[in-house]
Amino acid sequence: MGLIEIEGMHFYAYHGHFETEQIVGNDFIVDLQIDTDCNKAAISDDLDDALNYQAVYTVIKNVMSIKSRLLENVAQRILDALFADFPNIEKARVKISKMNPPMGGEIEKVSVTLSQ
Repeated sequence: MGLIEIEGMHFYAYHGHFETEQIVGNDFIVDLQIDTDCNKAAISDDLDDALNYQAVYTVIKNVMSIKSRLLENVAQRILDALFADFPNIEKARVKISKMNPPMGGEIEKVSVTLSQ
C-alpha cells in the first residue's frame, strides 16, 4: 500500500453560490491524497505499473472547468471521476480551497475536504 499526494494544484475557476462568482471566477487550490498499491511500480520502475499522476491531474483539471455552486459538489465530482477512471485507487481524499472568498471580510481561504 502507498500514499500518493498531489498538493497545491492551482486553478482559476467559476465556482460559487453568487452569480458574480460564476462570471468573474476565483483562484482555487486542490490537494489530493490517494491510497493505492504501489508495490509493483516500486519494483518495476515502470509507469505502466503505477498510478499516472499526470492523468490524475488531467481528470481534476477537467472537473474544475465545470461550474458548480458548491465546493462540496466539485469535491464529490472529482472523487467520482477518479474512482471511475482509476480502479486501482482504494481511498482518496480531496481538499478544495477557494482563495479570498466573498464573505464580507478579509478571509484567506475557505476549504472543503471529502473522502471516499
